Amino acid sequence: MATVKPLRVAAPVPRPSTAVVTGKPSAALAKSLAARRAVPVAPAVPPRPVPKPAVRTAQNTLDASWDRKLGRGAVIPDSSLDLHGHTLASAHALLDQGLDRAIRRGDRVLLLVTGKPPRPESERPHARGAIRAAVSDWLAGSRHADAIAAVRGAHPRHGGQGALYLVFRRPRVG
Repeated sequence: MATVKPLRVAAPVPRPSTAVVTGKPSAALAKSLAARRAVPVAPAVPPRPVPKPAVRTAQNTLDASWDRKLGRGAVIPDSSLDLHGHTLASAHALLDQGLDRAIRRGDRVLLLVTGKPPRPESERPHARGAIRAAVSDWLAGSRHADAIAAVRGAHPRHGGQGALYLVFRRPRVG
């Protein structure tokens, strides 16, 4: 307590005076008041809110039993798609074709192998994890986005951090 110094409080900012003018205002004051009145002031328009992009929350589309099964690795994927080792362009094209095939076959779960994400201790810039980083954007913008119910990380027996489960919605009958 002996070494603590009290904070210096800044002096308050002086407010403009609200003096009452008695008598006739000076010529300069009258001129400035007339200039202020002559300029039309546009009404304050509140800024328009920026619309948020339509983002589906994939976390709430599966029931708890599905999440438990995926977390334990008890779900066996119907098919798998390996993007590991491809360029971004070829991986994007392969993903679109693979999603199309899986949906046409009526698959319920697709194992998507993307490669492991970069390690936290890796130096930037790094080339690892480019496909993994782009997959979520590709899926959201895909023509098959409405057919995907959820995207979850894979169990270690199916690839762990280097793979994802894509769970498709049930096809509508009727």
